[in-house]
Amino acid sequence: MKRLLFLLILVLSLGSCSEYQKALKSEEVGPKYKLAEELYKEGKYKKALRLFEQIVPQFRGKPQAERVMYYYADTYYNLEDYYLAGYQFERFTKSYPNSDKNEEAAFKGAKSYYNLSPRYSLDQKETDEALEKLQIYINAFPESENLEEANTLVAELRNKKEKKAFKIAKQYHHRENYKVAITAFDNYLIDYPGSTFREKVLYYKFESQYLLAIGSYEELVKERLETADDFYNNYKKYYKEGEFTADAEEISEDIKSRLEKFN
Repeated sequence: MKRLLFLLILVLSLGSCSEYQKALKSEEVGPKYKLAEELYKEGKYKKALRLFEQIVPQFRGKPQAERVMYYYADTYYNLEDYYLAGYQFERFTKSYPNSDKNEEAAFKGAKSYYNLSPRYSLDQKETDEALEKLQIYINAFPESENLEEANTLVAELRNKKEKKAFKIAKQYHHRENYKVAITAFDNYLIDYPGSTFREKVLYYKFESQYLLAIGSYEELVKERLETADDFYNNYKKYYKEGEFTADAEEISEDIKSRLEKFN
């Protein structure tokens, strides 16, 4: 019985492979399209893609082109080839702005760019593109059922950019390049006023100014300590019981002690 079942499965499998190979070699577009759609709906995307690649150019300008182009783009998406998926979905939305699939294609296209965004430590060109595409989608479809997910993706990408900018500024601090660090932290606060790293930025800006002051020539120390004291007051204004409050207060006491000597 088991052997019979195995032979039956083998025969069906060989028949299926034979049909697929026959379609690949055929010059007839109809059978290729029919099988490609069947394979797509069965989740056999690699096989479907080979057929779609053959027939897509032949459907341009025809009534079925809209359906074929959507399947073609979505096949790339399901294969996680996000470069080509993003490109093909963008072509689809421009070619068929009135399509019933336009919103879904726009979202999947934007999400393709999101999936191309690298980890925060690398160049963020793809992240910028993803943010642009997602914002275009959000503006175009403010009532979409995908709106919440789109906003979540935007927040995640923005956080990634914020994290990279913060790490760059902090590297200047750790390398004792305090003047550049302070400028970088100032620019960060302008670019990301509501950042989750805001407390860290205010603290490290304050600490950078303090370390710059105590390592300066004598004639510059007093003025730079006074600036550091201003930075401390700004930090304390927003974070009375923050992550770095204890460290900030300790530095503040040292600043006061050093300034008293000048007075």
